[in-house]
Amino acid sequence: MSAPATSPDDAGTERLIERLHDPLEYERRFWSRGLLGVAGVDEVGRGPLAGPVVAAAVILPEGVAIEGATDSKVLGPEEREELSALILARARCVALGAASVREIDRANILVATAWAMNRALGRLQHEPDHVVVDGLPMKSLRWKHEAVVGGDASVHSVACASIVAKVCRDRLMAKLAPRYPGYGWDHNMGYGTTEHREALERLGSTPHHRQTFLGLQFGLDL
Repeated sequence: MSAPATSPDDAGTERLIERLHDPLEYERRFWSRGLLGVAGVDEVGRGPLAGPVVAAAVILPEGVAIEGATDSKVLGPEEREELSALILARARCVALGAASVREIDRANILVATAWAMNRALGRLQHEPDHVVVDGLPMKSLRWKHEAVVGGDASVHSVACASIVAKVCRDRLMAKLAPRYPGYGWDHNMGYGTTEHREALERLGSTPHHRQTFLGLQFGLDL
């Protein structure tokens, strides 16, 4: 018995589902207009008590999706490592930027985040035609940009940037951990876990701690 013919309504539904599942839907809006340099930008490390804030900018080749790439926060460490290597191998270009603990304390975390993003964008090998960032618009970002709330989950190039930035920052904190034992940076990555806060009370702060965060967020007298 032959399968029933697909009705126009069914075909429309199938096209809608395919479009909704297309990870490159956002980028295709610009590629179709000849704007091939869509730079997705995201940061990692706004909230920790220690370490820099790190940003990444990723431009993907037209039509290239990285299977499995999504918001870095929902991926495990091994998944992020594997995907980061794949992104670096397949992207048109990738660049990283950071803002130090001193810069975070001197300005504030929002301004420092914009500095990190500016540095990442400025290091791209190809000038972006369009910049999209996760979250809200950033006054200190020198590039004209579009801000997408939840962009690390809905814009593929931003998701790729979130993964690359996360892997870079996690590696940095893991390297610092043996130099400053007791704080657990190899697994808490500088975030304010109970272990980290207890270590601060016991050992005091290090040059890699954000002094403004220690006082304002946790009321620690260090």
